[in-house]
Amino acid sequence: MSRFASTESARISLANPRCRPARLLLAIIGAASLAACAQSPVGRQKADLAGGTRQAAVERPHRVAALHPRPIRRARSSDQAASGTRTASLGVASFYSDTETASGEKFDGNELTAAHPTLPFGTKLRVTDVSSGRFVTVRVNDRGPYVRGRVVDVSPSAAEALGIVDKGITNVRLDVVR
Repeated sequence: MSRFASTESARISLANPRCRPARLLLAIIGAASLAACAQSPVGRQKADLAGGTRQAAVERPHRVAALHPRPIRRARSSDQAASGTRTASLGVASFYSDTETASGEKFDGNELTAAHPTLPFGTKLRVTDVSSGRFVTVRVNDRGPYVRGRVVDVSPSAAEALGIVDKGITNVRLDVVR
């Protein structure tokens, strides 16, 4: 090996004691980039990118409870205990249309049905528009809504009964009837 080649290989080699700071710097950069990757919440990034379409909701894993706030549980008052209902949650409602529900039945926009993230299929809910006082009783047969801040999606006929077709969304109170 020529004198020039041995000098160049000694200069380039990371095993050279003069290159220890460079090795330390490379190790720090590598550790920092791995730490940054480990801290990114992949599920939340997918939810933010998915938007509010039903098609995007089908593509991501069905872990609704992790992405949506849990319903507010309240103690029963004496008038609620007598009527057999309890307040499940307060929040924003919207309406939707689809071809198939998560329960497997075919979607019918003329039925009074709803999509809720956590309540069991078949649960009867009284959805009350808090601004107008109008209410409708619906049956949960689908999962959703897949938009943050919303607590329920109702069918078009239920939206018409509530008077929210023109508004699109409204603040509601949900009461579990049965």
